[in-house]
Amino acid sequence: MGAQWKAKGKAQAADARGKLFGRLAKDIMVAARNGPDPSTNSRLRLVVEQARKVSMPKDTLERAIKKGAGLTGETVNFEHVMYEGFAPHQVPVMVECLTDNVKRTAPEMRVLFRAGQLGTSGSVSWDFDHVGLIEAEPAAGADPEVAAIEAGAQDFEPGEEEGTTLFVTDAADLDLVSKALPAHGFTVLSAKLGYKPKNPVDPANLAPAALEEVEAFLAAIDAHDDVQNVFVGLAG
Repeated sequence: MGAQWKAKGKAQAADARGKLFGRLAKDIMVAARNGPDPSTNSRLRLVVEQARKVSMPKDTLERAIKKGAGLTGETVNFEHVMYEGFAPHQVPVMVECLTDNVKRTAPEMRVLFRAGQLGTSGSVSWDFDHVGLIEAEPAAGADPEVAAIEAGAQDFEPGEEEGTTLFVTDAADLDLVSKALPAHGFTVLSAKLGYKPKNPVDPANLAPAALEEVEAFLAAIDAHDDVQNVFVGLAG
């Protein structure tokens, strides 16, 4: 499951596609606050590239940019909030939200965390590294180890999607590495800041029923409309 949990299964994947577009639209709107031109706004460029790679409709993408940049007369006021705690069986989890109403989101998160344990700020984040996460697809013969060294990534591992590679970077180097990877045979599919567990729990140490409880908890958290990313301390 690695640094970021994703829903599994065909039905969940189909449902997740709609959620993905909604989450990307939020990311685009927030990034566009610093300007609507991706060529001069690196954060916006990365999100726009990700949106295009997952075939977000052009009208949806452009509308999100204009709305975030204040070109439509609408007010966009998303607040970034992190919730930290534990899934069942003491599996650490960090939940990244973008919300226009914290007073609504906070109590809803408390309810969802009843199946686990909601912590205070810093109670779990100490056990995660804040990093850049780049998922990339290799061309024939591309060597991920050579690419990681040459592009300046800290590490690499198999990506969430079959055949892809996840490059881990210093948070400050995310844009630099994502720009360098294509020259070494890798097409960047997504690039974002995230959290990687320092001491992940081995799923093999959990009973099947316990792992199902963890999965059910994560699925419920991920389904919440304000949740952008779920980072979980499970290995593999």
